[in-house]
Amino acid sequence: MKILANDGISQAGVDMLEKASHEVIQTKVAQEQLSNYMNENHVEVLLVRSATKVRKDLIDSCPDLKIIGRGGVGMDNIDVDYAKSKGLHVINTPAASSDSVAELVMAHALGGFRFLHQANREMPLEGESKFKDLKKAYAKGVELKGKTIGIVGMGRIGQAVAKCAIGLGMNVVAHDKFMEEADVKIEFFDGQHLTFKLKSIDFDDLLSQADVITFHVPAQKDYILGKSEIEKMKDGAAVINTARGGVIDEKAVVDALENGKLKFAAIDVFEKEPTPEIKLLMQSKLSLSPHIGGATNEAQSRIGTELAQQIIELS
Repeated sequence: MKILANDGISQAGVDMLEKASHEVIQTKVAQEQLSNYMNENHVEVLLVRSATKVRKDLIDSCPDLKIIGRGGVGMDNIDVDYAKSKGLHVINTPAASSDSVAELVMAHALGGFRFLHQANREMPLEGESKFKDLKKAYAKGVELKGKTIGIVGMGRIGQAVAKCAIGLGMNVVAHDKFMEEADVKIEFFDGQHLTFKLKSIDFDDLLSQADVITFHVPAQKDYILGKSEIEKMKDGAAVINTARGGVIDEKAVVDALENGKLKFAAIDVFEKEPTPEIKLLMQSKLSLSPHIGGATNEAQSRIGTELAQQIIELS
């Protein structure tokens, strides 16, 4: 089969597919040229991440297409139901990037509560002349141990975040519209393991209890966290969004940072990608990253091999 990995695929995935006698094309084709390219090259499998959109018009215009693969969890850039109705297989890798996203959440949390994102901006500019002033300004950090993390969404990524938080000694509360509870199994380096039962609580209760709230849900039509929800949070709490742009009201978050309601916030996914609002980019209390939740070498390798295995099984 001819496979176009339009948003890339790990070498481990390429090796598996080529060993199974499939041809992997890694040319990056622009969205508007994708249909013509796929038809000219008789592409049967299209692999994407979040950049490439696979909508009804593309599906209809590519008669050779048999499999659509999404490297990652969310498939909001693919018309999944329509593709399936046309007899296409739609596959993804829901577990491959969970640990990577979870570690980014904790990195933002640790960096935010210890002012690392701000210190890293200021030290190159004023570290030589104002070292003592900066030391004083950033000397009131707080530990995550003993603090409460509120996890919205108890799926694979939410559970991975819970594992990291428990390891740091945090209290964990969670909310999920569709799950009442989940067993979170933590495996240790020496083969031992512990299982914690995570139960869903009322969202308002989570808002009032959490020192930091992190979101792990699919794309939403409406904000989950807006002005009214922020008002129910603790003074000095924090917000982290590594899920999808539009899950939180970015303007409301910036307002809450400016008036001191929130201590800091972290955003990895934006309402306007790839051109986030300049007000976000200039807000010093925001810890920002460019949609890199699942972008680790380990996650990309797992994504590639998981996609390859599914394609081999379907071919």
